[in-house]
Amino acid sequence: MSELKQTPLHALHLKLGAKMVPFAGYDMPVQYPLGVKKEHEHTRQKCGLFDVSHMGQISVSGDGVAEALETLIPADLMSLEKGAQRYGLFTNTEGGIIDDLMVVNAGDHFYLVVNAACKDQDLTHLRLNLASTHTIEPLDRGLLALQGPQARDVMQRLCPEACELVFMQHGRFTIAGQEVWVSRSGYTGEDGFEISVAADACEAFAEQLLAEPEVEAIGLGARDSLRLEAGLCLYGHDMDEQTTPIEAGLIWAIGKPRRRGGDRPGGFPGADVILHQVDAKDHTRKRVGLLAEGRAPVREGAPLVDEAGNEIGIVTSGSFGPSVGKPVAMGYVTREQEAPQSTVFAVVRGKQLPMVVTPTPFVKPGYYRG
Repeated sequence: MSELKQTPLHALHLKLGAKMVPFAGYDMPVQYPLGVKKEHEHTRQKCGLFDVSHMGQISVSGDGVAEALETLIPADLMSLEKGAQRYGLFTNTEGGIIDDLMVVNAGDHFYLVVNAACKDQDLTHLRLNLASTHTIEPLDRGLLALQGPQARDVMQRLCPEACELVFMQHGRFTIAGQEVWVSRSGYTGEDGFEISVAADACEAFAEQLLAEPEVEAIGLGARDSLRLEAGLCLYGHDMDEQTTPIEAGLIWAIGKPRRRGGDRPGGFPGADVILHQVDAKDHTRKRVGLLAEGRAPVREGAPLVDEAGNEIGIVTSGSFGPSVGKPVAMGYVTREQEAPQSTVFAVVRGKQLPMVVTPTPFVKPGYYRG
């Protein structure tokens, strides 16, 4: 077994008393002494700080970079203005999802943030397809997520200019003498900022944020329950290379100009499969939200059955939702079972637990749109 990698904040996590676990090849904090439930609630009510430095940060530069990236990503990147951020997908020739990512038009280059477990394969994918015409550079930077309704209050004291950003906008600022790259986005369903900072300055910057009265350090456990309540997919769980964007409920990630009848239809891997599903809607399964009627937790991997006991799908993410007050989950069901308010049953230790198909997100988003 290879040795686990460490983020620039590893020593700080230990100092703060974090419980560390392996995650995507890194030694990461799953919780702090506050505990997962209180960390979740603190983020929803005040402001949490997450170390997401394990994520991959990549710069892609060269002439026609948006057009080049559109050969790999079905989003509309040609219309992405400087300082704007968009959600994207890398797809394969069968229409499956290789990874999901954030794409920023940073002016003289495009800045990508990809999943930790996929970053090496994503770099290889970019280099195989674009290296002959574009410069692809992995970035050695820390990445912090400041999330929650009071994140703006904290940022207002440190960098008021960053508070002028709205959801899915990106800017570059100076805080305490350090250039930071700030996106108004996150993975919790709350208002907040994702902040990229030089690796050697990351620990001091994190300590500065943690010194603010609203801010607590938050681990992977609460990060998972927060993103699940927000209805946000986790790559490798709620989607993978065998899942198309349409099955995953991500049709909105296929830019309208990239669809049939648009200005630039297709041109990305798996376009024939994906665009057929967009139009024909003949895919056989769909990702849905699931709300438990009881209190028993329903975890990833639990089979889903109909009233007669016929298997109709599987749970891909499941947790107790502290803000919802009951177990929440996401999973895949047959198209016949996808209608909201349909009842399906999760099989847990031989028992069939009723769950109601429910639109996501489970909690009202707090994104700041201006």
